[in-house]
Amino acid sequence: MPNPSAKNDITRAPDAVSFSEAFRYWLKLGFISFGGPTGQISIMHQDLVERRRWISEHRFLHALNYCMVLPGPEAQQLATYIGWLMHGAWGGIMAGVLFVLPSLFILIALTWIYLVYGNVPVVAGILYGIKPAVTAIVVFAAYRIGSRALKNAVLWAIAAAAFVAIFFLNLPFPYIVLGAGIIGYIGGRIAPEKFRVGGHHGDGNKDYGPALIDDNTPSPEYARFKWSRVIAYSAVGLALWAGVEAALFALFGWQGTLTQMGWFFTKAALVTFGGAYAVLPYVYQGGVEQYHWLTGLQMIDGLALGETTPGPLIMVVAFVGFVGAWIKELFGPESLALAGMAGASVATFFTFLPSFLFILVGAPMVEATRGDLKFTSPLTGITAAVVGVILNLAMFFAYHVLWPQGIVQPFNWQTLFAGFEWFSALVGVAAFIALFRYKLGIIPVIAACGFLGLVYTLLK
Repeated sequence: MPNPSAKNDITRAPDAVSFSEAFRYWLKLGFISFGGPTGQISIMHQDLVERRRWISEHRFLHALNYCMVLPGPEAQQLATYIGWLMHGAWGGIMAGVLFVLPSLFILIALTWIYLVYGNVPVVAGILYGIKPAVTAIVVFAAYRIGSRALKNAVLWAIAAAAFVAIFFLNLPFPYIVLGAGIIGYIGGRIAPEKFRVGGHHGDGNKDYGPALIDDNTPSPEYARFKWSRVIAYSAVGLALWAGVEAALFALFGWQGTLTQMGWFFTKAALVTFGGAYAVLPYVYQGGVEQYHWLTGLQMIDGLALGETTPGPLIMVVAFVGFVGAWIKELFGPESLALAGMAGASVATFFTFLPSFLFILVGAPMVEATRGDLKFTSPLTGITAAVVGVILNLAMFFAYHVLWPQGIVQPFNWQTLFAGFEWFSALVGVAAFIALFRYKLGIIPVIAACGFLGLVYTLLK
């Protein structure tokens, strides 16, 4: 019989966790996982390593470092990995789905409100204040990733080259990722010391007491590597992808909006090295410039909504899908909300399907060779390039926020400040100082800036 005091007894491992208990935890996490990947990983560490002791520090970091090597949202993949380690394939699917599902429903509701009531003075005022805050958040993300990743002149040069490639040459994001990976691969053999940047979140030496899945706990049978499982999971994943994409093709044709969304967000899912901020330029290039699913300003608004909802920040793809399907009036002008929900669901499905496949197929190999994982030199090069790409995104946001009507031509010092938004500039600077100097969280900063925007708009 389970011992009710075992959970609080740090001298022994906790009792086994039932599937239903795990379900309740992952569902709760889906509603409280604010703060971006750093905040979400911190919540899981506090809950699962320190408090509940479902998994040891070392096993937690081992899983995390594998997830950081993968394209896709590392926090969601980490939840999937731990769920899989505890309860097999269905446990991983449950954890990963519940990490995303609440955010999808919340974003669908908020996006509908945004499209229907976005021009109402109260809503417009709040968004007016949030936009410069989002710009500051992206700038701060570039600083945070850069300070961790750019440890020498070679990596700084890769970041600068990536910025030039996307800002001046307008090269597609996947080409930049590929080029950076090749440079990292070659550089890791020519000058390995320049590409030996650690990817570990801590050393894994802290001890919180025996864990249910401890350092030396043998992997269960379902977590052992077998080629039959690799083939089976790969076949199921590819069948799901091909089946849904084929159904969309049959219903709407290859050029149909939902069909193209499926194809586009599949590609986006495979180039998300460096997290959501890194893939945003690619989503912008496709959603705004190529497919015209939304405008640049709407993209900023979508990121603002994504920052204020739980779940991975890459859930902004649901906003893009909703707005794109709404604008294209897929099911006619009387069914805009239904079209939006279909677009959001398609974008989410194709963005996250590869993440589940990466864990179910790759995690057994990681468990079979358990030990400290290190970033490969190609990943180090890609991470450096991501810094330059994010800086480009920040400049794009800043331009649209500070000059919403564009810079008046001909360009000179007088026209430069003719349509300049001084209030937005002040709010953006204040938001960056709050994040950088006072270490405030993203949610309080966005809430304060939204309030300032509302007050300023109503007083104008």
